[in-house]
Amino acid sequence: MSDSGTETAPAAQPHPRFAEALTALGLNVEVRRFPEATPTAAQAAAAIGCDLDQIVKSLIFTAWGSADAPSHGDGVPVLVLMDGASRVDVERVRAELGATKVRRADAALVRETTGYAIGGVPPFGHRTRTTVLADRGILAHHTVWAAAGTPHTVFPLDPQTLIAHAGGRVVDVREQTS
Repeated sequence: MSDSGTETAPAAQPHPRFAEALTALGLNVEVRRFPEATPTAAQAAAAIGCDLDQIVKSLIFTAWGSADAPSHGDGVPVLVLMDGASRVDVERVRAELGATKVRRADAALVRETTGYAIGGVPPFGHRTRTTVLADRGILAHHTVWAAAGTPHTVFPLDPQTLIAHAGGRVVDVREQTS
């Protein structure tokens, strides 16, 4: 049973790349699989029975003009971990990185960088190591949920452990509401 009292999906196998990452990190997490894809944070929260801000979105951006990202060329991918109820403030990400320009990556770059499709990108276990910015908002809960490599799978973890295994730096990059 989930926190909301609804029946939960049975434990499942994560994406093979993500399973390798879990093994390499020494993590043993319960992966849940849902019959219907949950590619959005709202769909995942509804399927799990948790609050929207307990979902961790793994979002890829491209940065140019920082020490890690030259101002010319293709730019450098950056992973931003954000709670499901919030939006990323691209200007805050740019300032945090000291970049001249930051934009959301397209689906092809997301798959090339992470090895996963949008809607199933986990916070770690990626094909390419990137800079990781974790918004402070994901620390508000004892347990958060993230994709396990597919739009059908998720896993729970405490946020501090998730950020540590992702190699993330805690920052404030959420859009501010008035």
